[in-house]
Amino acid sequence: MNTIPSVTVPIVKEGQSINMNLFDSLKNKKVIIFGVPGAFTPTCSEKHLPGFIKLSEAIKAKGIDDIYCLSVNDSFVMKSWLLSYTDGNKIKGIADGNGEVSKLLNVNRDKSANFMGLRCARFAMIIDNNNIINTYIEDSGKLEISSAENILEKL
Repeated sequence: MNTIPSVTVPIVKEGQSINMNLFDSLKNKKVIIFGVPGAFTPTCSEKHLPGFIKLSEAIKAKGIDDIYCLSVNDSFVMKSWLLSYTDGNKIKGIADGNGEVSKLLNVNRDKSANFMGLRCARFAMIIDNNNIINTYIEDSGKLEISSAENILEKL
């Protein structure tokens, strides 16, 4: 899929969760969506999300309107996870609890061997008016091409 799907999911923003159509939410915006296998998991919590929080202003200075973190977690978990960071409100959450967005974007992965069920791959996308410009999907266990540092470099 080369465009963002028209699907309703909980969007977490500044401690609030609102069910919104993702396509409509991103219309006429240039955004980054990065995906993590799970909120509160080690690499996601210690490196991936903190990297985007730290570099959010530099990324936005390059013309990005918003930065979204997608995870196959429910809205309660996404909300709590973002609130657990001092500057977590710099990132908006996409609570892809049913894995629908991940499946439509072809970034869903079976993590059953780690007792996590179906999740999304670690990835990042640069999106302009719902068109996916670039996609960076990590090999399992890696955090390199989807890192905030790499995405900032690509903008």
